[in-house]
This record gives sequence, C-alpha cells and structure tokens, in this order.
Amino acid sequence: MPQAGEQRDAAAGFTLIELMISLGLFALIAVAGLALVDSILGVERRTEVRFDRMADLQRAMLLMSTDIDQVARGRIIGGGSELIFTRAAPGFGGPPVEIRYTLAAGSLIRTVQGIPQVVLTGVQGARWGFYEGAGWQPRWPLSEETAEQWPRAVAVELSVSASPGGMLRRVVALPAAPAYGEVR
Repeated sequence: MPQAGEQRDAAAGFTLIELMISLGLFALIAVAGLALVDSILGVERRTEVRFDRMADLQRAMLLMSTDIDQVARGRIIGGGSELIFTRAAPGFGGPPVEIRYTLAAGSLIRTVQGIPQVVLTGVQGARWGFYEGAGWQPRWPLSEETAEQWPRAVAVELSVSASPGGMLRRVVALPAAPAYGEVR
C-alpha cells in the first residue's frame, strides 16, 4: 500500500470503495433510465388509445353523413335514438336500400336490409334532430300530412364515453324531397 505522498502503481487497479461507488452510480443512472423509458411507453400507449378512439369517432360520423347525404325516395322516420330512411344503393343501377340507425347496449347499430353492423361502441346516448322552417324538431315526420316531406337538415348528437369523450354533433343538409308523379 502506498504511503502518504507516494503515488500508486498504475497497474494496481481500483480500490474496492471506488468500485462500489461506481457501481452505485451506474445503478442509479440505470434505474432513472428505466423509469424514463417506462414513462414514455405509458404515454405512447395512452396516446395510441386516444388516436384509435378518434379514428373510430371520425369513421362513424363520416359513415352517417355519407348515408344521410345519399337519402333517396321514400320517408324519413326518426326520433329519440332511431333514424330510418332509404338511401341510394352503392354503385350504379342498384335498388335503394333501407338504412336504420339505433342505439343498443351502448353501441350505435347500423342495419342495412336487416343486417346489423356495429358502427361505434361506447355510446351513452344518441339523439336525432330534424330541422324544418319552424326550427329543430325531436321527431320526424311532424304529422301524417307531412309524412312524405323531408326535413331541411338532419342532426345527430352522440354522447360518447372513453377518451376523448363528450358530445359529438353532426348536421347534414338535405335536398328537397322529390315529388313523384309530377311532370316537369
């Protein structure tokens, strides 16, 4: 062992205390690094869930808007959490198909010719509104005399859970209902 004032031999290596201190510092740095990586991965998972939910919400709203935009002949019947109408069939020359939107067991269901499809899960409430000259109405048709007429616009309000949640509203303007049997 070197005496005071003497230099240690370069080949002698580290002392046990120096080795223990360096291992302790390395362990602290490793634990801090692992905590940081775990935190980043947790944020990434939560962000991915939010993005997936946003994509589901956007897809559902686009589907409903597209269906309502293509409303065809016939009646529009709706109120509360249900909407029934006929839309032009996809593709050219196909017959019009009946579309029904309902809320069941926390899911928005789209039924096309009797075949149900889940459009969106985590729906706490759905409400349809119908705009006519007098303002927004909760039901359509307003009376049997106006059964063949269409509202000027259809709105849907969805109360959704999960992040991001809240209230979504989409308004789709409709053309005037065609008058069948008239010669123009």
